[in-house]
Amino acid sequence: MFAVIKTGGKQYRVAPDEVVTVGKIEAEAGQSVTLPVLMLGGDNPKAGAPLVDGASVTVEVVKHTRGDKVIAFKKRRRQNSRRKIGHRQDFTVVRVTSITGA
Repeated sequence: MFAVIKTGGKQYRVAPDEVVTVGKIEAEAGQSVTLPVLMLGGDNPKAGAPLVDGASVTVEVVKHTRGDKVIAFKKRRRQNSRRKIGHRQDFTVVRVTSITGA
């Protein structure tokens, strides 16, 4: 059985006992969080409109981490004009503990 969940404006396909890196979730390491389900898959799949009624995915926060540094560099030629900015995205590593469906 698998589920498609939505968190942080993105969708993820998850299965039980899977470790997934998602956008930052405001929870401490070790806490459990319930996420909405867009679709349940398996023997008899169910698609929601937009959410599946009575279905939920429980995940456990493993740790908070940050992504690689991305450099945004802009240069205008012959004008002695340039801009360099670095950015690191915050992520949360979660473990799917259970998928419940109606």
